[in-house]
Amino acid sequence: MGKLVALVLLGVSLSLVGERFLEFRERSNASREVESVEPENCHLIEEIENGSEDIDILPSGLAFISSGLKYPGLPNFAPNEPGKIFLIDLNEQKPRVQALEISGGFDKELFNPHGISIFIDKDHTVYLYIVNHPHMKSTVEIFKFEEQHRSLVYLKTTKHELLKSVNDIVVFGPEQFYATRDCYFTNSFLSLFEMILDLHWTYVLFYSPREVKVVATGFSSANGITVSADQKYVYVADVTAKNIHVMEKHDNWDLTQLKVIHLGTLLDNLSVDPATGDILAGCHPNLMKLLLYNPDDPPGSEVLRIQNIMSEKPRVSTVYANNGSVLQGTSVASMHHGKILIGTVFHKTLYCEL
Repeated sequence: MGKLVALVLLGVSLSLVGERFLEFRERSNASREVESVEPENCHLIEEIENGSEDIDILPSGLAFISSGLKYPGLPNFAPNEPGKIFLIDLNEQKPRVQALEISGGFDKELFNPHGISIFIDKDHTVYLYIVNHPHMKSTVEIFKFEEQHRSLVYLKTTKHELLKSVNDIVVFGPEQFYATRDCYFTNSFLSLFEMILDLHWTYVLFYSPREVKVVATGFSSANGITVSADQKYVYVADVTAKNIHVMEKHDNWDLTQLKVIHLGTLLDNLSVDPATGDILAGCHPNLMKLLLYNPDDPPGSEVLRIQNIMSEKPRVSTVYANNGSVLQGTSVASMHHGKILIGTVFHKTLYCEL
């Protein structure tokens, strides 16, 4: 009798997992093929070959790019090379890229950069906050940018028990930031089951030296995060739920959800065009192609623009889309004066003038 009960329970469990896997394939847009939308004036940045997972741009037009992310389950073309931060001056007619030197005793061999965020202090000093995954853990590294020397000076590493599986951050003040957690489980096998079962256990947290707390919950996989131009609202991409959460920021740093925008594609990082307030989203049109990488049928790329997000009917348009023949696995798009940089998780970087 006991064996029979065990077999019945096993059958029910396998049936449930199978049903959830089929649902996961649907959520992942496993059968979707993207239609090409490619602006005329675009070219690849030749010096960046191993990803440009996140991009943040100073008001002056200097763009920081995180490259070389090693993330469980995702492709990486240079697994033995440490990550880098690149700099591009978008004021140049033909923007060139350079890798920033890092000083101050930082362990560059363990550098595995993910999301990044710029903070400009009252004295105009520029700081770059970087999500780092040394030994596949999560820390936030703080650097000072030396513009004259085109270098980063390491200042501090931030750790906390809530800073696990960190994906992206947005900085508001000295050591004050929101961060997203994209997986509840840190074990790659369990995180895969978490994704298939769609547990919605991930969150957004607020960090400061005085207080660390979870401020928003219930995400399938909280991913990119950014802030509106007036700093009143925080936008969070839930990648596998294929939506953007619009959150109101309160004086105590708590977040209240105002609305959710469903977009039908898997959103990665978000940025705000400072000239218009529009949101740009780097997207994965077919997540299964990213997870089950095949160079003969690579993952495509997609960039969406969301205008008037606070209105009843925000306008959504496609800025860029490609089937993977040019750009694979888009993760971010950032705009400066009509010039756009499109980054990827593991592939190349595209520069366009719109």
